[in-house]
Amino acid sequence: MHSVAILVLDHVVPFDMAAPQQTFAWTHLPDGRPAYRVRLCAETPEVRADGGFTLRVERGLDALADADTIIVPGCSPGAPPPSARVLAALRQAAEAGTRIASVCVGAFVLAEAGLLDGLRATTHWVAAGELARRFPRVEVEPDVLYVDNGQILTSAGAAAALDLCLHMIRRDLGSAVAANIARMSVMPLEREGGQAQFIVHEHPPVPRGSELEPVLEWIEDHLAHEVTLATLAARAGISERTFSRRFREQTGTTPLQWLLRARVRRAQYLLENTDHPVERIARQAGFGSPTAFRERFRKVAGTTPYAYRAAFHGKTAAPAVRARTAGAAPGPGPGS
Repeated sequence: MHSVAILVLDHVVPFDMAAPQQTFAWTHLPDGRPAYRVRLCAETPEVRADGGFTLRVERGLDALADADTIIVPGCSPGAPPPSARVLAALRQAAEAGTRIASVCVGAFVLAEAGLLDGLRATTHWVAAGELARRFPRVEVEPDVLYVDNGQILTSAGAAAALDLCLHMIRRDLGSAVAANIARMSVMPLEREGGQAQFIVHEHPPVPRGSELEPVLEWIEDHLAHEVTLATLAARAGISERTFSRRFREQTGTTPLQWLLRARVRRAQYLLENTDHPVERIARQAGFGSPTAFRERFRKVAGTTPYAYRAAFHGKTAAPAVRARTAGAAPGPGPGS
């Protein structure tokens, strides 16, 4: 029986912990036998959970050494950093070949242990910029539901943990078993890992208090106009090379990528809140043509402008898009 250890840290988010616990515990083989043995483990017997209650955990960190899969849920803001013992236990498990996955901001724990260095990773979109800033050796992808690097996996917001669990179950036991647990969970088997998280703000977050804040706010106000690196550097009063370096240090990305994502966010806002045709939205968001807009939107959002609008307006998406986002057909792929 495949053993799953869920590492419970201080101020753990209950849903981040319960989603994988229930999903794996509900999974059964075709003959009815349980497919996974799920155990909670912690550094201390009692752990404070976010929400004002305490968990009694029976297993210690030794459970990590016996596990086939380790899940690291997220913790609430203000939680203490993981201890040296926890980080060492995770490193030892990784060296032994154990599969390790994080839920939401649990990615910070994996990054702290050095397990994400040189890898692609995701976390909740609110925390993606901070993850990129604190751990520059991690290639942060803020717009995907989950990332599968083989041994190390990360997921976005709490609901994305369900997508990741189904993905791992399908990898372990096949599509039939995964489809059954998806029905038990009343969710689609496949929300493809590259599908963008639905983000409610109009623009990417601006790092408040940074020296680049006025420039970033100026970009947001001029998305429909031509914006060049030379213009931005001039507004900041520094050379283009210095501007590019400081921009990456303070935002975790390049000026061009920040601009393109800001334009896609503007387009998302317009698709959600207006009935403007795509051609008009392309102009308002600063894209040179509707074709360029559609290509960039699909690359960033993982779907078409039409399908994105349909998701928010309750319309019926095109069949190909509906199959992809609703999981009509199981298949390989890397969830809020």
